[in-house]
Parts: sequence; structure tokens; C-alpha cells
Amino acid sequence: MRDILPADKARRERVLAVIRDRYRSHGFDEIETPALEEYSRLHAGIGGDNEKLAYNVLRRGLDADAIRDAAGDQSALADLGLRYDLTVPLARFYASNRGQLPGVFRAIQIGPVWRAERPQKGRYRQFVQCDIDIIGDDSSRAEAELMVASLDAVDALGLEGATVRINDRRALDWMLDSFGFTGEERPGVLITIDKLDKIGPDGVAAELRERGSAAAAVDAFEAFLLRPQTMEYNPFGERQIRKALPENAPDEIVGHLVGIGEAVAAGRGATDIPLIFDPFLVRGMGYYTGTIFELAHPSVSYSLGGGGRYDGMIGRFLGQQVPAVGFSLGFERLVDLVTAGADAGERAVVLIHDADVPVAELVTHKAALVASGARVRLERRTKNVKALLERSAADGYTEFATVSTGTAELELKPLA
Repeated sequence: MRDILPADKARRERVLAVIRDRYRSHGFDEIETPALEEYSRLHAGIGGDNEKLAYNVLRRGLDADAIRDAAGDQSALADLGLRYDLTVPLARFYASNRGQLPGVFRAIQIGPVWRAERPQKGRYRQFVQCDIDIIGDDSSRAEAELMVASLDAVDALGLEGATVRINDRRALDWMLDSFGFTGEERPGVLITIDKLDKIGPDGVAAELRERGSAAAAVDAFEAFLLRPQTMEYNPFGERQIRKALPENAPDEIVGHLVGIGEAVAAGRGATDIPLIFDPFLVRGMGYYTGTIFELAHPSVSYSLGGGGRYDGMIGRFLGQQVPAVGFSLGFERLVDLVTAGADAGERAVVLIHDADVPVAELVTHKAALVASGARVRLERRTKNVKALLERSAADGYTEFATVSTGTAELELKPLA
């Protein structure tokens, strides 16, 4: 967990302002949910490995004897926990407030989440997520809206050229069935497949054999991974999808993916569809039921966000199934890439004054600049004025003036 210094905070807020603006322009409405959720909701078996990283809150009123008696049973020790993502809280929010929401609800949710990560570069225990979700729409239009809005936000941040890797959990299940993997071993097989880009086909096959998977299924999968392929380029569409899957892929799944691509192209006003079908994209969250996707940018090797369809989650809280799909931008990664400067057109002035200038004069000068729309900071003159100016520029100030006793009119100079 980190302290955020003023210049970094201002930069983060500028990035958030762009994201909020673009999402709102696409018809999404912002909500807010509490940092704490009930332990039972956070540990319902749908959060994958993130459930193991949750920070739990000790029940109030437990004495030492009660804590010893409950040792080994976390649910007896804790009744609340810090949210580890924004999707579980959104599902609870919708179930609690459905009567006040439209039939198809488009939500923005931006806020901190907490995971007990092992501290390392790029891994934070508190970090910001930027989510948009559509609840109540089971058509491909929902996925397309999410992707168009997210690509629009990334473009507005100056990161043009982003693409979306896309797959469908139903296609993954069908493919594993076609190779002969059983339903019971599927979770472990998916964990191994998710390592394909790191350990390669041979490594995946070897790990599957170590897991004890059926030899015939592993052999069939390995042969598929190592099959001869032409190097022709196929844009996103039915041909690309079918060439990437075993023969006779279900028409319903292929058609759903093709429809998403056509809708995204229409929404982007482009002939090139910024989607790439990846039959081995897994995503680890246990609640995904259909389409899954990740945001990619050519400047980095890691994803900048992702999401998918989670039609089964809200039903756990509501008692009836409601379709839902969401897209989460990796805010911390985006902030590191965006080279946003000060807000366009913003005036930010530093008034450097002598120690003997009357307070009334300083406040008068400051008030006049504030009234004109400027942001103003008062700084007492130091011996090292150059260092003072450099720090002010780093904090986002664009102009400065010096103030002495009796100064009638300020001479503003650029901080550059």
C-alpha cells in the first residue's frame, strides 16, 4: 500500500477524469459500494485465487477463549472482509437495489480494492479498479458496448492501437471435451493451459501428464497444439475463429463471437475489427460463464484490463438468473503508460513573496487570480528560488510572479 504524492495524485485524477468522461458518454452511470462486504459473499467459491488473498475483519466482541475455540474456522472468526474486486460487490448491489434500477443497467464503478499480494514491482495490496458492467442484456450487444467504450477510453488517454483478445468459456469447455478431458479435471487443465505462452506446447503437455490427465486426451491436445499451420493473416471473423479451434466448433458460439466483432467494428466506425480470437485465453476468475477478453497494447507485453460474462453470479444473491458482463481497466498499469500533462487550459500560478509582505496584500493578489479561474499557491521566497520553481513546475504549476510590499500589478512569467 502506498502514499500518493501531490503530483502523482493530480496525474491519477486526470487519467480518472478521462476514463469517467468517456464511459459516461457511452451511457454508463457511476455507482459506489462499500469497501467491506460480508465474509460469506467474498468466500462463495466464485472469486478464484483472489478469495485466498482477501483481508478478513475479525468479528467484534470475540474474547480470547472464543478466538481459540474458532481457530481453524475463518467464517467463525470473521464476518466481514475488504473487497478484492468490484464485481462481487456489484452483484450484491444489483440484487439489493434492483427495483430502483432500469431493466438493462449500465454501471461505472471506480474505487480501491485490497488483496494480500506478495509485495513486488507492479503488485500492490491496495489498488484502483475501473469497471464498467452491463446487467440484464444477454445479447452480443452488451459485450460490444463494453469493448467500444473501453477502447474509446484508452484512445482518449493517448494509447491508440489497442486490441482486445477474446475467447469464450463455452468454446474452451467444448474444446477440452473434444480432446477427452473430463469435467472433474477441467479446472486443473485450465490452470495449465493458462501457462501456454510461458512454457509452450511441450511444457503444457508435460504438466498435464504430471497432473495425471488421461494420456489419450493429452496426446490429442498436444497434436492440436503442434499441428501445421499456414502463416496467412486472417482478420477477426468466422474464418479466424474456426481455424483456431478443432473442427466442427459449435455454430452458436462462433456466431456469437462473430456478432461481437461486427458490432465493435460498427461502433468504432472502422473496417478493421480490433479483436483477436485466442482459443487459449482462460482468465482465472471462477465466475465467468461465456465471453472472456483482455485488453492488449503493442507497447507492453502484459494486458491492460479484461473481463467477461458472468451470468450465474447475480442469481446467487437474487434467487433468479440475470445476465451480466463486465470490463475492468487496469488503472495502475494505465497510469504508468499515460504521459498526460497538466489539464489543457488550466492556469496554475505560484506567487513567490518576500517575508515582510502584509498578509492582506497577499490574499488580495491571490483572490484576484482565483476569481479569474486560476489555481494559486503562495510561497515564501527562499534562498534557492530555482529549486522552488522546479518543484512548483513538477507540481503542475504553469506560471509564477514575485510579490514585494506595495506591488500593484503582478508580472506573470511562464514556468518552463
